[in-house]
Amino acid sequence: MKSPNPICVAIDTPDVSRALTLVKALGTSVGHVKLGMEFFYANGAAGYVAVAEQGIPVFLDLKLHDIPNTVEQGLRSLMRLAPPPAIVNVHATGGLDMMKAARNAVPPSTRLIAVTVLTSLSTENIHAAGFDPARDTAAHALNLARLTHAAGLDGIVCSPLDLAGVRKALPREFFTVVPGIRPTDTAANDQKRIATPQAAIAAGANVLVIGRAITGAADPAQAAERILRSLT
Repeated sequence: MKSPNPICVAIDTPDVSRALTLVKALGTSVGHVKLGMEFFYANGAAGYVAVAEQGIPVFLDLKLHDIPNTVEQGLRSLMRLAPPPAIVNVHATGGLDMMKAARNAVPPSTRLIAVTVLTSLSTENIHAAGFDPARDTAAHALNLARLTHAAGLDGIVCSPLDLAGVRKALPREFFTVVPGIRPTDTAANDQKRIATPQAAIAAGANVLVIGRAITGAADPAQAAERILRSLT
């Protein structure tokens, strides 16, 4: 059986026309498209539907984080989008009760995942924010991954550098979406904890979130296909 395409392209633009041009150009060269705050806050449900109707599964990356009832009701509203997102997420730091409430709102047909530690944060950053000084980012991400699994969610978002511990500690079917992916010829930009696509897949990533290396290319589909070929 052919493996699913692991590439999720981040459509980081508030411009619907630009987003649609990218998605149409990419066609079947990616497995998912990611729409985040920049796009959704500018365009709302109408913008989401315009992209989702192109047929590529959508990861709606809004990282909900609030009291349990607010997150549950927010997700119930998002689940009314048509077609519904393939993946949605919350912040694991919202806690066990919040994640359980989120689980109540999302049907099994949509993967519900939780963000552990953002790839823009270093160990020093999480310590400065008041998290356990005995834990580095990998240990903190693993603790949040365990909490996410206990809440019944489908998986997590984590840095490629935090992935090894998660894969050792949790079941193989626990789904991992991994940003901070940089092909060897691209810049790190605002992310600190990064890896190549090949290293992330070898560490156990299910989905690779890749943005500017694809969307900034002269031929985005060709750039995505080049990365995909490098994984075989």
